[in-house]
Amino acid sequence: MAVRVGVIGAGIMGADHARILSGSVAGAELVAVSDPDEARRKAVASAFGVERTYSDALDLIGDSGVDAVIIASPDPTHKPYALACLDAGKPVLCEKPLATSPADCLDLVRREVGIGRRLIQVGFMRRFDPGYVAMKTALDSGDLGAALIFHCVHRNKQEIGYTTSEGLIANSAVHEIDIARWLLEDEPSRAIVVAPKSSKLASVRDPQILILEMASGPVVEVEVFINAQYGYDVRGELVCERGTVALEPRSDMIVRREGFEGVRHGTDWRGRFADAYRLELQAWIDALGVGGAAGASAWDGYAATAVATAAVEALTSGAPTDIRMEPKPAFYS
Repeated sequence: MAVRVGVIGAGIMGADHARILSGSVAGAELVAVSDPDEARRKAVASAFGVERTYSDALDLIGDSGVDAVIIASPDPTHKPYALACLDAGKPVLCEKPLATSPADCLDLVRREVGIGRRLIQVGFMRRFDPGYVAMKTALDSGDLGAALIFHCVHRNKQEIGYTTSEGLIANSAVHEIDIARWLLEDEPSRAIVVAPKSSKLASVRDPQILILEMASGPVVEVEVFINAQYGYDVRGELVCERGTVALEPRSDMIVRREGFEGVRHGTDWRGRFADAYRLELQAWIDALGVGGAAGASAWDGYAATAVATAAVEALTSGAPTDIRMEPKPAFYS
């Protein structure tokens, strides 16, 4: 029997999840959509043949015909909707962030631990990207020795209207924060942020360089540049004792013209991580089918927000900031 899924939020991410669920995920059925914007709600419902629509997300969560929920609504709504899903006993895939503060994330962690069953998956889709998976497989094999440095690049074509200097870390670099924790199986202990000369095309402090000192010794270095102009570009290279491993460059196409060969980059993240989103949703549905869990946990959501919060403090103060987290519950081991 298919898992009946309701999607909260009919914006870019919600519509994408609806599209992927409807055509690319086995064992799932999209049955409900919620958004306070009637036009967006109806557009998604019409595009994917969804009969049940709600202006209030709590009504979707309370629908007995919905087995599981995807939260893709604005960030401040994530905590209350995730709490409602926990109270209803319904599995939820929540887009990042799990909540907008470490304290609010911890509230969700504690509620889930009290329930005694993993119901929350956080939408850090890069864990399912074939390139990052191959990188982790190479590291875990032991052939390269210990990891020493993880270089990361995160570039966007141009900033969006509501961008802030802090958002470069909280909304963009948070993906590198999570993938570094997952890849290295280690926790960051200190954050340093350097903001060099800003681009004249930026309205915020852009670019920025985030340095994370990991507890066991490796260093993670992240360049975030959201006004790169040429397109969306994500790179990663892991430097180890006996070699390196890097993400295979990805592009929409290679252009050869008049004696020139070049790479044409996409304009945003959706093309680059299309496989990751599909694999993430499939893993979520597959895990629900056997009563299990997949992907980033509520604890991972807390950790990413805690690290990002410390990094924002480092940006604001101009000084290195120690990262402090609560002890990890055995429930998530």
